This record gives sequence, C-alpha cells and structure tokens, in this order.
Amino acid sequence: MTHHYAPETGAPQRRWGALVARFVPAGVDVSVLTPPPHYPSGILAPGSEAHLPGTVSRGAHGERIIRVRYREHTTSLVSRTLDHLVAALSSIHLGWRRLRRRTVRPTVVIGTVPGIPSMFAAWALARIFRAALVVEMRDAWPDLIRPSGIMTGSLAQRRPGRAFATTLAHRAITRLQSRADLVVTTTETFADVVRSRGARNVAVVRNGTAFPVVSQPAVAPGTDLAPRPFRVVYAGTLGRSQGLEVVVRAAAVVESRGLPIEVRIVGAGNDATQLAALARSLGAPVTIGPPIPHAEIEALYGWADTLVVSLRNWEPFQWTVPSKLYEVMASGHHVTACVAGESAELVLSLEAGDVVPPGDVEALANLWAGYATSGIAPVASHAASAWVAAHANDDVLAETYLALLDGLAR
Repeated sequence: MTHHYAPETGAPQRRWGALVARFVPAGVDVSVLTPPPHYPSGILAPGSEAHLPGTVSRGAHGERIIRVRYREHTTSLVSRTLDHLVAALSSIHLGWRRLRRRTVRPTVVIGTVPGIPSMFAAWALARIFRAALVVEMRDAWPDLIRPSGIMTGSLAQRRPGRAFATTLAHRAITRLQSRADLVVTTTETFADVVRSRGARNVAVVRNGTAFPVVSQPAVAPGTDLAPRPFRVVYAGTLGRSQGLEVVVRAAAVVESRGLPIEVRIVGAGNDATQLAALARSLGAPVTIGPPIPHAEIEALYGWADTLVVSLRNWEPFQWTVPSKLYEVMASGHHVTACVAGESAELVLSLEAGDVVPPGDVEALANLWAGYATSGIAPVASHAASAWVAAHANDDVLAETYLALLDGLAR
C-alpha cells in the first residue's frame, strides 16, 4: 500500500519499482494499492486514463495494480493530507473487494509511509485478512509531524487544539509501530529510535540507487577550474524538507565577494516558485528549471564541480539518509552535504565531500568561496562509490527484504 507508484517518478516510486522488479521473479504474488498518477501536481497526470480509480492492471514487472480513489490537491499541507486520507480509506474498501478471493488474499500487508494514513489502512487490511503487518518508515515519522507543521501549520502557537492533535498523532503512530509484526526503516539510527519506543521487530532495508556506480572519482585530483566559474548542481525535489533557500543565498554571497560561481537547480516541488523568486530578488547566479529526463542526469552531473544534498535543520532528519545522497556518491562526484546526523557521518567517513550545518548560509558560502578562490575542483574518494555498490545495491536490498517477509509469512 503506497501513495506513490509508477508511472510517477521519485524516490519512493523508484524504491518500490526496484523491489517489485525482484519480488515477482522470486515467486511473490504482489498486489499494489495506489492512487492514479497525480504527483507532484496534485491533478491526474496526462495520459492516465488506464489508471483511473477502480481499475486493475498488470504493472511492468507483472504485479497487480489496484488504483484507489484520490483527491486533487494543491501545495498546502492540509490539502495533501486530505488526499492521503481519501486514498487510505479507498485502499481499505477496494483492497477488501479485490483481494478477498482465496487465490489473491495477501499473507503480508505492507504500508509504506508517507503518506501517514497508509499505515493505518494497512493495519485495517491486515486485520481483515488476518495477515502479517509490515510498517515501512521511509522517513522519521511521527517525529517529523511537529517540525514540518503538517498538522499545526504556521499558527501552532494560537491553535492549541492542533498542537494536541499533533501529540495524539505521534502517540497513535508510535503505538501502531509497536504493534506491527515488522517495522522497516531505511537507516540504523532511526531503527534504534523505533526500538527504544517498544517496537519488537525492527529491520533496516536502505534505499538503493539506479545510478551507475563508477569505479573511480569523476574528477581527477588537481583539476583546474580556470577560466570558468565554480559550478554547483542540485537535482531533485524542491520541497520544504530540502531547505534549498540556503543554496540560493550562499550563491549570492559568494558572488558578492567577487568570486565566479554558477548554480543550477532542477526539479519540481512546492518551493520551486519561491526559490525562483528569491533568486531574482537577490540577483543570485542561480538558474532554476524543471526536472530533466533520467538519461540527461549524468551529463548534468558531469558539468558540475560539486553536487548538493540538502535537508532542513530538523532533528528527525539526523536519523535519515536521503536516497539522493546514495545517487551522488555512486556518481563519483564531490558532494556538498547540508546535512547532520547519520548522513553527515556517512559523507565524512567515506570522504565523499564536505559537510556544512543545515541552513548555515555563511558556512556554505565560505566552503564554495574557498574552492572558487583556489581554482581547483574538489574531489571525492573512491570509497564513497564503493560503499554504495556494497550497501545500496538493489539486488542485495531486495534479497534482504524478501528474507524478512518470508519469515513473517511462515
């Protein structure tokens, strides 16, 4: 049960596309309950007539895809949460209707989060079918509820009722995690947090990456930048969680010091318009464009001297590792990591690049100014891409996941 699935593109879609592609050949009968493609716009994607609510089709890997209802949404958190609720309720209804025959009845039900309501819908279906329940936490929920403002909004201090609702949701999610037959996280740090709250069976299945893993650094040591500017790229989601305004502001600071720098940001998300407006108001040397095809990503990365991975300075993000970091490390390029916690430790221990505190404009500007002044392109260690090959390999991750599910189904 997932709110995001192919033909949409994104980290959760890629994760489950890779897993299902390996589950089905291994003999697993996979059914997917998911709404029609409507991410990130919130409206039905063009050409999706075959994926309307109520339709049942076979996916690219032979999986059974049951499309559930959804609600068109805007960029607001309330609107998107209502969409998640509609999809979750519809998943219970259509899951029961389409999967109650003995030949297709599930023995394991997986709810992958976000959206948060999916885990409660998965619990309901697991109870109905007397199946094992797996709750997959791709992010640090419920701890992200409070800093993200998903329930309180900007008026939290004046709306104590919403603050109470946040506390209630936190308790409900934690309680369900403790009752699940298995909780899957994507990092060791968050797995420890979930265990400390009473979950009895917690396992780690990291995110993988489809990016080709290189065998040597993408840039030779001592590569001269002259006579061009220092080049920076961010390619990914332009959302609240990424806090990319720090990139725009840091680029403006570097240029104000008389140093040449050029930043390209490509992607889609709720903050795209605000980022473009900020770049214009500051006169920053930043161009912001729409997502580009996956086939063009390698060329874009090859243009850059460093690739940005960024998260906001929210404590729960110290327990997570964005899948984008694995992609960047696999590419062999230097990473500018505006992160803390497990992500920062990974970058530093593998010498994948440089780490600056999340949201610290001055530190980020100083880092890039240093490279622009030196005229020498930064280099990543080969250890970073080698680590990805060993620990973020889709075949290994799927094998680990299948072993966990087999243990529940017996």
